[in-house]
Amino acid sequence: MDKVYPYLSKIISPQDLRKLSDKELSEVAREVRQAILDNVSVTGGHFSSNLGTVELTVAMYAAYNMPPDKVIWDTGHQAYPHKLLTGRLPRFDTMRMHKGLSGFLKRDEHELDAFGAGHAGTAISAALGFAAARDQAGGKEKVVAVAGDAAICAGMSWEGLNHAGELGTDLCVVLNDNRMSIAPNVGALTNYFNRLRSRKYVQSMAQQAKRVIEKIPGPAPRIAAGLRHGVTHYFAPEETGTIFEEMGFEYIGPVDGHDLPTLLEIFRNIQDVRYPIFIHAITVKGKGYEVAEENATKWHGVVPFDLEQCEMPSKASRPTYTGVFGDALVELGEEDQKIVAITAAMPDGTGLNGFKAKLPGQYYDVGIAEQHGVTFAAGLAAGGYKPFTVIYSTFLQRGYDQVLHDVCIQNLPVRFAMDRAGLVGDDGPTHHGTFDISFLTHIPNMTLCAPRDETELREMMKFMADYDKGPIAIRYPRGETPENLPESRTSLEFGKAEVLGVPGIPRGNEGKVDAVVVAVGSMVTEAWDAASRLADEGKKVLVINARWCKPIDWETVANYLGQGVLLVTVEENVRIGGFGQQLIDLLVEHESLPQRVKVMALPDAWVTHGKQPIIRGECGLDAAGITSVIKAGVLPRGLA
Repeated sequence: MDKVYPYLSKIISPQDLRKLSDKELSEVAREVRQAILDNVSVTGGHFSSNLGTVELTVAMYAAYNMPPDKVIWDTGHQAYPHKLLTGRLPRFDTMRMHKGLSGFLKRDEHELDAFGAGHAGTAISAALGFAAARDQAGGKEKVVAVAGDAAICAGMSWEGLNHAGELGTDLCVVLNDNRMSIAPNVGALTNYFNRLRSRKYVQSMAQQAKRVIEKIPGPAPRIAAGLRHGVTHYFAPEETGTIFEEMGFEYIGPVDGHDLPTLLEIFRNIQDVRYPIFIHAITVKGKGYEVAEENATKWHGVVPFDLEQCEMPSKASRPTYTGVFGDALVELGEEDQKIVAITAAMPDGTGLNGFKAKLPGQYYDVGIAEQHGVTFAAGLAAGGYKPFTVIYSTFLQRGYDQVLHDVCIQNLPVRFAMDRAGLVGDDGPTHHGTFDISFLTHIPNMTLCAPRDETELREMMKFMADYDKGPIAIRYPRGETPENLPESRTSLEFGKAEVLGVPGIPRGNEGKVDAVVVAVGSMVTEAWDAASRLADEGKKVLVINARWCKPIDWETVANYLGQGVLLVTVEENVRIGGFGQQLIDLLVEHESLPQRVKVMALPDAWVTHGKQPIIRGECGLDAAGITSVIKAGVLPRGLA
């Protein structure tokens, strides 16, 4: 590495921090922040959230004995300092790159990545599991859970807190309170935290009580803690009580999450405590980089940028699916006041910022609470409104039971818009949206469509807005809309596929073809490219845009499956339970299955992180992969 970090470069394990003075630890913190600035500006990645956890991480890792002690991080996009303090500085410039370091924690990347997660709200439950395992084994190691103030609002976090309070075991929960997740936080709990943050005089009183207690000889830590709790409540009973104390935790805070000496003192002083502790740390998202502090949402996740000029490159020249969706939903919402939009704490990532600004009365942010968001939408639909529940494909998995039980069984017309369907790229397996065709289409009453380009996305959204026969979902990928597809198109019809034809031949004049490729959504452009390449070699490959993943238009496909024709299906979803398997089932049922069939889908494995073209290519889901499969002719009989 070109940059020099005198202290950080010598940190191989958190154990190395325990050998340093507090002054040297301050230098370590400075170098950790600088390493994040230097590297993430080149590689891209989660930026402002990690700048906000530097001092917190240094203090924890210097105070705890790791290993065997464990720190469990929520989501991992606040854990770049963790990676730097566990010996990964030499590879930090490979962050989120193909075959480089993951942007999240992965158990197979490092022994101190005790628990991996890309979805929020998991840390407390997982940490409590580690604590219970320790207790079962008779161990003494400490366990810490670090949750963000948005993640703490997730229902699962409260389930974990409730259980931890009941068990009363040795567990420390650290709340990294930076007042926001990706976007500013919402809800009653946010207002509650705001009240807690304003309690400075109470904390001063608590310190006075602590000094009094420290002079009292003899009591065990638990008794002393109880006495301190009683003293502070005696002086300010209405101001100091917290819900966390009522749940069985000893509450400490709010404390300055960037005051390294104070954090070190707190974490060192609680080492002998053997009951639940809750530390409320106030941090600044983007700390140390002024523009990120001023606009933490913009700088939450970044592409490579100019560190000195504080500028990110201009946006993509082509429209993105997310942007097209957001603009179209505003237009639909302006025309129909019964249309409402729901996001789970991600208005920016889902393209809803414009809707929020122009139609605030029709907009709901439920926080990181996808399960609630789905059932909330079901209630709105039952009440006569037209909810568009806009959630990344990977995050809708968290609300699966609600989709099945609260929406589909009751056949309520909830509209699901699944952004980031398919391989998303740098965020890796926790964020790839590769299961939605499988987990939605097997549910009765559900309808699912997938657009080939921006025009079709708009047409499908208009169809969804008017559709009142039951739940309907749309899946679309991350990134720019394609520009290689033929402009001519057939009108959108429920349950009917679109025959794009053979490149270079007028539609309807194809005659006998060598292969039929049925592609879903993002794969239509790759299939058309493959067909165009093969056309140059004299092969006639007919491309069908599936449009609908449920119901599937098997009849249109069957019309082109003459003697010897190769059928290929292509989808950016796992093979098991996917579009291709379901189409084959329908063709078998109707005795229309050809002898030669190839299902091209994602493998039964976790696809790593990396740029979309790279990982799609590795999975064979690009024009080159489709071309190779068709040229190979697959097997003479049966299914490959």
